[in-house]
Amino acid sequence: MPTTLDNPAGYLTVQFLNWVSEQPRTYGDAMDAWRTSCPRLSIWDDAIRDGLVRMEKGEGPMRQSLVVVTRRGRIVLQKRNGTVR
Repeated sequence: MPTTLDNPAGYLTVQFLNWVSEQPRTYGDAMDAWRTSCPRLSIWDDAIRDGLVRMEKGEGPMRQSLVVVTRRGRIVLQKRNGTVR
């Protein structure tokens, strides 16, 4: 079941999507910036599960894989922000 974006976690998901879309981000960047020890706050996991972001594996280690906003994620941003990056 997709995450609803009309609650506090949904607002954080939109913030996460904005953050990813601002500039190239790696998996390592995302884990460092969005790590949480709270099992109820799973912004990264929810965004992957809901198809809002995906990883593009490069030649290097996983931490260097790029995290990109998917088409579905861009649609969410467009609806929320009125713009797409």
